[in-house]
Amino acid sequence: MPDKFLYLAVDFGCIIFPLIFSFYPKFSFYKQWRYFVLPCLLVAAFFILWDAFFTHIGVWSFNKRYLLGYYFLGLPLEEHLFFFCIPYSCTFTYYCLQRYFNFDKFAGTAIKITWVLVVLLALTGLCFLSHLYTSVTFILLAVLLAVLANKKLKYLPAFYITFILILLPFFVSNGILTGTGPAEPVVIYNDAHNLGIRMLTIPFEDTFYGMLLLLLNVVGYEKLKEAI
Repeated sequence: MPDKFLYLAVDFGCIIFPLIFSFYPKFSFYKQWRYFVLPCLLVAAFFILWDAFFTHIGVWSFNKRYLLGYYFLGLPLEEHLFFFCIPYSCTFTYYCLQRYFNFDKFAGTAIKITWVLVVLLALTGLCFLSHLYTSVTFILLAVLLAVLANKKLKYLPAFYITFILILLPFFVSNGILTGTGPAEPVVIYNDAHNLGIRMLTIPFEDTFYGMLLLLLNVVGYEKLKEAI
C-alpha cells in the first residue's frame, strides 16, 4: 500500500466492521442513525475547530508522507474523517451493549469513578496550564464529567465499559498514527504542550482526548433519543 493511503486506511479500518454490522438484523443500528448523525456533526465541528487551532499554533502537525494531500481548514481530509469514523464505531458498540446488557447495578460505582476522574483531571490540568494539550483536554473532560456525575446519568456505566472494550483497537489505530509501525509518525506532537508521557508512541493525553470525543457523542445520542 502506498504511504499516502495510511491515515485513510486507519480511518477505514476503524469503521468498516461496525458499519457492516449496523445492518445485521440483531443489531439494526442503522435505525439509530437519526439519533447519531446530528450530535456527531456538532461534536465533530467543535473538535475540528479545536484541532485546526492547535495545528495552527503548533501543538501538533501532520506528516504529508501519509496523507492524500486534501486539506480543509488547515487539516487533512483524513483528520476530518477521524471525527466521524471513531465516534461511529464507539456509539455502535455502546448501543449493542445497552441493548443486550443491564448496567443499572453499576450506576453507583460509575458515579464514584467519575468524581475521582474529575478531581484528578482538574488538578492535573490546572497544574500544567502551559501544556495546552494537557490542560485544555483534561479541564474540558473534567467539566463534562462533573456535569454528568451531578445528574447521575444511568448510561455512564455502559459508556465506561464501551470505552474499556475499545481501548485495544484504540491502541492499535492510535499507535499507527503516532509511529508504532510506520517509519515516521502520521501525527507529530510538540512535547512542549503535553506531559511527555508515552504509551509506546501514544501521548498519555490521547486517551482522555478520545474519551472526551466519544463521551460527547454518546451524550448527544442519548439526549436526542430523549427529545424525539
